[in-house]
Amino acid sequence: MLNIILFLIPVIIIAILVLASRQPADFKITRSGIIAAPASVIFPHINNLQNWNAWSPWAKLDPNAKNVFEGPAEGVGAKMSWAGNSKVGVGSMTNMESRPDEYIRFKLEFQKPMQATNSSEFTFAPEGDKTTITWTMIGTNNFMGKVMGMIMNCDKMVGGQFEKGLADLKAIIELQK
Repeated sequence: MLNIILFLIPVIIIAILVLASRQPADFKITRSGIIAAPASVIFPHINNLQNWNAWSPWAKLDPNAKNVFEGPAEGVGAKMSWAGNSKVGVGSMTNMESRPDEYIRFKLEFQKPMQATNSSEFTFAPEGDKTTITWTMIGTNNFMGKVMGMIMNCDKMVGGQFEKGLADLKAIIELQK
């Protein structure tokens, strides 16, 4: 019996490694929500990184995280770095593109718990007196990222955080009315 177990362990490990190597490297996680406000009201809550703690799901995971802001208060060049607990990690985000009331793109640089560089985008689509806001993260997994993707459902995990953030953003904006 021990011989069978000792034989199966390397076979299982090899199977996982082969399956992981066949996973797509690129990923895209997207969630949308509708907010009863024009894009011009929503845009500053995202474009100004100092407003993020009010609605960001990660700010709630570690209210004691240390945030440092650099560059302009909002728009291209605005940067926020954070260092928090194991749920938030260490990293930074920099506003790379900002088109008022239409589009914002951030460069995300994660240092801990895993190193990665991704993009995050927000688009604003007016629909009468409401706006559909779409939050997307795009990136490329290294081999360990592919293995982790086989173990955890990253779309569900990160997408769930996006849904919470969009819901909190909606609540803040719609309460201001």
